Amino acid sequence: MDTERIDRRLIEICNERAFAGLGAGIVKDGRLVYSKGLGIADAALRIPVTSQTSFRIGSISKTFTAIGLMQLHEQERFHLDDPVNDYLKAYKIEQPAGAAPVTFRHLLTHTGGIGELRRLTDLLRPTFGLAAKPGATPSLRDYYAPALKADVAPGVKWAYANHGFATLGQLVEDISGRPFGEYMRENVFAPLKMDRTDYLLSERVHGTFAQGYRMTRHGLRPIPFREIIVGPAGSIFSSVEEMARYVAALLAGGANEHGRILKSETLAMMMSPQYQLDGRLAAMGLAFMLSRENGIRIVGHDGGWPGFTSAMWLAPDQGTGALAFTNTSALALDVVAIELLRLGLEMPEAPARPATLEPRELWSEMCGTYRPVKGFNSNLRLWMIGGAARVFVRDGHLRIGGRTPYGPIRRGLALHPADPADPLLFQCELSGIRLMVLFRRGAAGAIESLDAAGTAGAFATLHKNKRSRA
Repeated sequence: MDTERIDRRLIEICNERAFAGLGAGIVKDGRLVYSKGLGIADAALRIPVTSQTSFRIGSISKTFTAIGLMQLHEQERFHLDDPVNDYLKAYKIEQPAGAAPVTFRHLLTHTGGIGELRRLTDLLRPTFGLAAKPGATPSLRDYYAPALKADVAPGVKWAYANHGFATLGQLVEDISGRPFGEYMRENVFAPLKMDRTDYLLSERVHGTFAQGYRMTRHGLRPIPFREIIVGPAGSIFSSVEEMARYVAALLAGGANEHGRILKSETLAMMMSPQYQLDGRLAAMGLAFMLSRENGIRIVGHDGGWPGFTSAMWLAPDQGTGALAFTNTSALALDVVAIELLRLGLEMPEAPARPATLEPRELWSEMCGTYRPVKGFNSNLRLWMIGGAARVFVRDGHLRIGGRTPYGPIRRGLALHPADPADPLLFQCELSGIRLMVLFRRGAAGAIESLDAAGTAGAFATLHKNKRSRA
């Protein structure tokens, strides 16, 4: 690899995106072949970022939780389509009347009907009620008492669910009979020799932890430390060096040079489509997001917590993976990890969009307002952009946007034809992250809905308001 070229590109990215610090790594053939620390881990103490600096990796933690659970699946302690309420001891999931049971597969694919909030009052709490002061973190039993309420019936839609993955962690505990953190340290971290990785700011990570920041008009501002109540969904602390051992295991069928955590066939199932709106769009595996880059299959997850952003993307068929962690609140870091992956694979620059004439004759059919299936809590992320998507023409281009103060989304993202043979398939970009949009016709031939799927997840089917105008 041209490491000087990678160094230059990372410096460009840091200057463009204003990170406090950045930890980056490329894993190839089971080894960390490139690692880099840029910027500051702690500005007050003038500590630089290194490959040993621990970051909060956020929702990448979900993939670990899923692996711990699938170890129990390999032991035939449960089946993926079993109702989870049959195994939960600490609390239950309360479903809408007449709904089918929520299963393990539902929770692993964010299709359990569970919404963003535990209860409506969490809107008034910091970080939607997911944070607690150090030492004041309740157990999940107390946090969800008397029950975790599902917003809609399982299988109706995809809705990102931290509470669903917290419940998967509780299931690891209830099925194994061991405290969740203890089980994960002994059965996932230890076999991979991830000795400096933990769910708490414990002695395993003390002395290496990065301070989280947000960028303000006056520069970096430190963010006070808070514990994450839904630990299985996002509270792991780890470093590039430690996470490289995890990536090596994911690329090698569930084992690295130190030990094995899963059978190769189990991991292959987790990295195969389990939920997909259409074969032309990105998919969801069991905890892992699945997409393609320059025709190459990629698998990964990202994460975020106030003061931290993370991304992990792998090309399993090429035996290469990339990591990017920053101690700065930022937009998705996937673009950085995917760029590292591209450089690690020595791929050419991303090809230009196909030279396809825009189907302007169809625009009048496509324009309008598109709304999701009902469910306030499971649509909360859509409510952040006004609760619906608008397709409209502006400056001579078809665009998709929402009613939000965030400029690019308010002005609309340009929709570009994605396939010369398919006039209903489009792509757009936000901060380097690709979103595919597929318009669909109903039985009468009119465009009635659209499917949207992002590189890093966010799958949605939106239905056209029949009274909306072009």
